[in-house]
Amino acid sequence: MAKTLTYSEAGVSINANDEMVELISANVRSTHSPRVMHLPNGFAGLFRLDYDEKLFKKNYRNPVLVACTDGVGTKVKVASLMNKFDTVGIDLVAMSVNDMLVQGAEPLFFLDYIAVNHLEPPQINEFVAGISKGCRLAECALIGGETAEMPDVYRPGEFDLAGFAVGVVEKNRIVTGDHVEVGDSVIGLASHGLHSNGYSLVRRICFDRQNLKISDHVEQLGETLGEALLRPTRIYTRAIMGLLKKYKVKKVVKAMAHITGGGLVGNIPRVINNDLDVVLHKKWPVPPIFDYLQQLGPVETDEMYRVFNMGIGYILVVAPSFTRSILSHLRKLGEKPYFLGKVKRGSGKVIINDTDKK
Repeated sequence: MAKTLTYSEAGVSINANDEMVELISANVRSTHSPRVMHLPNGFAGLFRLDYDEKLFKKNYRNPVLVACTDGVGTKVKVASLMNKFDTVGIDLVAMSVNDMLVQGAEPLFFLDYIAVNHLEPPQINEFVAGISKGCRLAECALIGGETAEMPDVYRPGEFDLAGFAVGVVEKNRIVTGDHVEVGDSVIGLASHGLHSNGYSLVRRICFDRQNLKISDHVEQLGETLGEALLRPTRIYTRAIMGLLKKYKVKKVVKAMAHITGGGLVGNIPRVINNDLDVVLHKKWPVPPIFDYLQQLGPVETDEMYRVFNMGIGYILVVAPSFTRSILSHLRKLGEKPYFLGKVKRGSGKVIINDTDKK
C-alpha cells in the first residue's frame, strides 16, 4: 500500500497560513476607516460607499467607480536580492492609486495578491506592513488579499505581487483631458527616483553588464546600490485630492498623467488631444540615479526619457491663470512642483527642450 501524502509534503503549509493571518491582522486593521464593515472570517471585504453618521458623513450624488490593477514588475528581483520586502508593498499600492488619481478619483480600498515559493509568515508580514503603509499614505483601506504558496511555479526565494484598487469620483468631476487647449500650463511633481519602472534595463546595466553587487556603495548616489534601487514610488493621493477639493467649482485641472513605463514622452500624450503638443523645458532637478545609470549603461538620452520618469512622477495640465496658485497650494500640501512648459498646437507629441527657448 502506498504511503499516504499530506498537503505539507506537497509543499503547502496550512499551519503557516494560519500563523501568517494572525501576524498581518494588526497592519491590515491600521488602514481601516469607519467605512470598512468588519466581518470576522468573511470570504470578502465590505466597504460602505455612502454613509450618514454625523462625524463621517460622505454621500455621493452621481458616483462612478474607478478600478485599477498593477504590479511592481522586476523590481521584485531587487527586493529578493536585498532580502527586504516592505518597500515593494508601498510600490504596489502606488502603482494602482496613482493611476486612478489621473481621473480625479478618490482611492477607497485595496486588495493584494502575493505569490511565493514557500510561505514564511514573517516575510509575508513584511510585505503586508509595506502595503498597509502604502494604503495609509493613499488614504484607502486594505480590505482583503490572497497569499498563494506555489512551489512548482516559483523557485526558492522567488515571489510576485499584484494589487487591485477601487476608487470613486463624481461623474461631473471626472478628469478626462478633453478640455486641454493651447496655452495651458504643465506642472510636474517630483518623483522619489526610479519608482517601479525600467527595472529590466536597470538590472541588465548593473548586474549583467557591470557585475555590480546590491551592497556596493555608490559615491555618486551617497548610498548603496540596493538602497537607491529600492526607494519606493511616491504616492500622490493627499496632494491631488487636496488640490481637487480646493477647486470644487472651477475645473482648473484639465488633465493629469502618472509617469510610469514610457516616461514623459509616452504617458502625457495619453491625456491630450491629437492636435496638441506639450513642450517641456528641462529645468527640473534630475535625481542622480538617472545620470548614474545613463553613464553606466551607456544609454542614449532619448531612451532614458522613453523608459524612466527622469525625476517627474506625476503631471498636471492646468488653466494658465491658475498656475501660480496651484504651484503654491501643491507646495503647502508637501509636494515639490515644477512649472515645466506649455501646451501648443501640434500632433500629439511631447517635445523636451534643453533651453528656455519658446
